[in-house]
Amino acid sequence: MSQENMKKTATDIRPRRSWLRRIGSVVKWMFILGVMGVLFAGGAVGGFIASIVKDDPVRSEKMIQEKVGENVVTGFAYFRDGMPIGQLRTEEDRRLVAYKGIPQLVIDAVLAIEDNHFYEHHGVDISGTMRAVKQKLLNESVQTGGSTLTQQLARRVFLNLDKTDDRKVKEILLSLRLERFLSKEEILTAYLNKVPFGNGSNGYNVYGIKAAAKGIFGIDNLNKLNVAQAAYLAGLPQLPSAYSAFNGYGEFNEAAFKRALDRQHLVLRRMLEENKISSSQYQEALAFDIKKALAPHTKKAYVTFPYLMMETERQAAAILLSLENNNQETAKGGSQLEEARQQLLTGGYRVYTTIDKKVYSAMHSISDDSSNFTKESKSKGLEQTAGMLIENKTGAILGMIEGRDFNVESMNYATQMIRQPGSTMKPIAAYLPALESGLIQPASILDDAPIILKDGQKGFHIPKNANNRYQGLVTARYALNNSLNLPALKLFDEKVGIKNAWAFAKKLGITTIQDGDYSAQTGVLGGLKYGVSVEDLTNAYSSIGNKGQFNDAYMIEKIVDSKGNIIYQHKPHPERVFSEQSAYLMTDMLRTVVTDGTGSTVKSKYKHFKNIPIVGKTGSTQNYADVWFMGYTPDITLGMWVGYKEQINTLEGKTQRKQAQTLWAKVMNAVIDKKPELFKTKSFTKPEGIVKETVSAYSGKLPTSLTDKFTTDIFNAKYTPKDSDDGISRAKYITYQGVNYIPRDGTPDDFLKEKIVVSREKPIEELIKELEAAFKSMNEHEPLEYYLPEDAKSDVPTEVDPRVDDGAAPAAPGNVEVSYDTGKAVIRFAPSASSDVVGYRLYSSVNGGPFQKVSVLLAGDGTSFTTGTPASDFAVFYVTAVDVAGKETPSGSVGGDMPTPEPSPSPGDVLSPPDTGATPGDQGLPDPGLFPGGISDPGANPTQPGPDGGQVTPPADGNNPGSGGSNAAN
Repeated sequence: MSQENMKKTATDIRPRRSWLRRIGSVVKWMFILGVMGVLFAGGAVGGFIASIVKDDPVRSEKMIQEKVGENVVTGFAYFRDGMPIGQLRTEEDRRLVAYKGIPQLVIDAVLAIEDNHFYEHHGVDISGTMRAVKQKLLNESVQTGGSTLTQQLARRVFLNLDKTDDRKVKEILLSLRLERFLSKEEILTAYLNKVPFGNGSNGYNVYGIKAAAKGIFGIDNLNKLNVAQAAYLAGLPQLPSAYSAFNGYGEFNEAAFKRALDRQHLVLRRMLEENKISSSQYQEALAFDIKKALAPHTKKAYVTFPYLMMETERQAAAILLSLENNNQETAKGGSQLEEARQQLLTGGYRVYTTIDKKVYSAMHSISDDSSNFTKESKSKGLEQTAGMLIENKTGAILGMIEGRDFNVESMNYATQMIRQPGSTMKPIAAYLPALESGLIQPASILDDAPIILKDGQKGFHIPKNANNRYQGLVTARYALNNSLNLPALKLFDEKVGIKNAWAFAKKLGITTIQDGDYSAQTGVLGGLKYGVSVEDLTNAYSSIGNKGQFNDAYMIEKIVDSKGNIIYQHKPHPERVFSEQSAYLMTDMLRTVVTDGTGSTVKSKYKHFKNIPIVGKTGSTQNYADVWFMGYTPDITLGMWVGYKEQINTLEGKTQRKQAQTLWAKVMNAVIDKKPELFKTKSFTKPEGIVKETVSAYSGKLPTSLTDKFTTDIFNAKYTPKDSDDGISRAKYITYQGVNYIPRDGTPDDFLKEKIVVSREKPIEELIKELEAAFKSMNEHEPLEYYLPEDAKSDVPTEVDPRVDDGAAPAAPGNVEVSYDTGKAVIRFAPSASSDVVGYRLYSSVNGGPFQKVSVLLAGDGTSFTTGTPASDFAVFYVTAVDVAGKETPSGSVGGDMPTPEPSPSPGDVLSPPDTGATPGDQGLPDPGLFPGGISDPGANPTQPGPDGGQVTPPADGNNPGSGGSNAAN
C-alpha cells in the first residue's frame, strides 16, 4: 500500500511540458515535412525533366563548338573577269561574318530588342522567363517569348522550332550548357550568322546579318549601315516571313514592309531607352526613308543565267568529287555525285569559270532572237541550236549556247547532248590522220568511185554522195571542199584504217567512241553508235587551230572554299597530237571549203574576212536531222549545231539545212563586235617545211612528158612526191557502155580513140564486176550506169571488148528519119538488133553531090546524129551499122528523092570523120579548174560545186551497230 502511494506521489509530482516546447515540436515536424515536400517536388521536377531529356544526348564541348560553327553558306559563281554570275542554288543566302566584322551599332540594335540582359545572365533570363510565364497563364494580349539570344541559338542549332513546353525545358538546359563552353562573343556571332531575315530583293531567303544587309539594302560592308537600317534589320528575326519587304520572287510587298517599319520603330525606342542612341539619332532614324534605301529588284542567277549556273554546278560538283577521291577517276553519278553537289551548294564555295560575259551575251543575243529561227512547229517543237566557243591556245570555254529556252528544255545541248556528226567527222577521222602519216597531201588524187559494203540485212550497201553522182579521180582538196563521201570512206576504211582513225580521234577529245564503232565502216560519215557532243567536236577542231596541240576544253578555272583557300586550280596539259605542218595543210584545205566549197552560206554572211580569217567544215546527217558547222580563227574555235530535240524530226528546205552556217556567221559577227580584242592574230602562220609543188593531176606524182594535166598545191616538204607519174599512158581503145576496152582485131579505126588514159587502183571493169555481183543480193539498187564515175571513159583499158563477131553482117538501123532543130538537121534511128555492133556511121549527100561520111556514133551513146546541115540545103542521109569485124549494113535514105547508092560506100571512100578522141570532154575529166590562189585541180567544176551532205545510208549490219540507216553523213 505504501509502495503504491509512493508511485502515485511520484507521478503526481512530474512537471508538465511548457508551451514553448510544444511550438518547437510543431516547427520541427513542419520543417521535416517541408524538406520532404521539397525533396518530393524536386524529385518530381527532376523526374519530369529527366523524362523530357532522356532521349537527348549529352553534348560535349567539342560537339557544341562544331554544331554552332556549322553553317549552310552560300556559294557563288563568277565570270572570267571576276564579275559574279550569281549565287549557287540553295534556299538560303548565307554569308558568314566574324565578330570583329559586326559593328557595335548592329549589336546594340539586336540586344535592345532581343536580349537587353545578354551580358548579365548565364543563358537564361529569370525575370524574362517569369514574365513570359505570367503572360501565358493570364492569357495576356501581349506575350513575349522570354528567350535569350543563347536560348534562341540553342533552339536553332540543336532543337526544332515547334513551340512546346518540352522544347522550352530542353532549350533552357542547353542554354546553360552553351554559356559554359562558349563566350558571349561566340554566341552573339553564331546567332547573327544563323537567324533568318526574310527574303532579299532577288527572292532568296537571307540568313545572317551579312546576307540580310546585302539582300535587303544592297550593302556589303556592315559598317556602312546607319541607325535606321540597323534597327530595321534587328527587328526582322522575330517574324521574318511577316516582316519581309520582298516576296519569293524579289517583288516588293507593301503590307509586310509596313509591319517591318512598325517593328523598326519599336527597336529604335528600345535603343533610346537603353541609351544606345541619342534623341537626335532617334529622330534622324525615324525620318530616314527606308523604302528608298531598299535594294533594287534583281532576278536570281538561275533565272538570268539558268543554263550557265546549272552547268557550273554540274562541273564543279564533279571536280569536288574527284578531289575527294584523290584525283582518281570515279563514277560521277548516283549518290556520290549528289553528295558532292550538296557540298558545293551549301559549303560557301566560290567557283570561277572561264566564261567571258561579253562573249556569252553576244552568243545568246543570236539564240534568244526568235527571228533567227524558223517558226515553232506544233509537231516538232522548237528548232534547237547549240554552240561552243573555245580559246585555241588554252582550251578555255569562253562562251556557249546551251539551247533556245531553259523552260522548254533544261538539258544543255552544248555539253550533254550526243548527236551524229555527219561530215564534220571527215577531217578528224580521215583527212587529218592521213595527212599526219603522209598518206595524202592536198594535191593527192583520190577516187570518188563506189565502194561496196557488206550489210547484214540488205546483203550489200553502196554509199552515195549528196549530189547523186561519182566524180572519179579528184584531188583531196576538191573532195573535202565538196564533202564527197567516197574519198573520205576510202581513207577511213582502207588507207588510215578504222582502228587508227578512232585512236586519233580519241586523242583529239572525242570521248564517245564505243566498241561497236570499230566495225562501223561509215563511222567517218557520222555512222556512230551514239554520236558526239558539241563540246567534244569543237574541242577536236580547236586542236587544228592550236597548230596540232590538244588542250582539253575546260570551264572551271578555280574553286575557292569558304575560308578563302584555293582547293582547285585548272592546270593545262597540252599534248602534241599532230605536227604544225599537218595542222597548216588541214587549215588551208578547210579554207577552201568556205571560199569554194560547201561553206558558201558562211562565205556570204560572215562580215570580217578582211581582218579575221576563218576556215571550217560543214556537216549534216541522214535526212538532215542534224546540221553542223565547225569553224575557227587563229585564236578561237566556234562549233554550231542545229536540229530538233527528237532526231526523228528533220530540217526541211534550204534555209533550215544551211541554218548551222547561218547561225555560225551571225554568232561570229556578234562576238567580234562585242569582243574584238579576242581576235589578235590576223593570219594563220605558215610553219617551216611547207612548200608549193606542181604535180600530175592524174596521179599527184611528178609530171612526165605524157602529162598534160597539172595541179599546183602546198605540201609538207617531208612528203613531196619522189616518183614520176605512172598513172597515165597513151592507148588506142574503144568505149562500150561507158567503159574503155582493148579493141578486137578488125574493129574500124574510126570507132577507136587514142589519147592519154588513166590507171586507177580499181579499174572500172573490176568495179563493174563487183557491182553486178552485189546487185544479185540487193533488193533495191540504182542502174549500173548510176554508179559509174564521170571519168570512167578515161580509164586505161585492161580487158578486150566483150563483143564477139557473130560472122554475119549486122542488122541495119531502122526507122531513120530527119528533122530540123533550130534550122539544123537531126537524124534519128532505131538501133541495130545485132549484139556485135560497135557503132554507127552517118552519110550525107548535099545538093546531089556524092555521099560522104559525116560522123560516127558508138553503140550505146545514143540513137541520133546532129549535123550542121541547114534546112535550105538539099540533103539526103542514111545510117549504117558497123560490127566488131568492120562489116557494115546501111539503112534506107531519108531527106530527099535520091536512092541509096549501091553498093554502099566503104569507109575509105568517104571523108574522114571528125576526131572525137582528144577533146577534154571525151577524156571524162572536167576541164582543169583553178583552186583559189591559182591551184589547178582535176575534177573541179567551179560552176557546179557539189552540195554538202549526201544521204548515205550506212549498212544495217548486225555486226556493225554504228552503221544504222539514220546515221549517214553529208
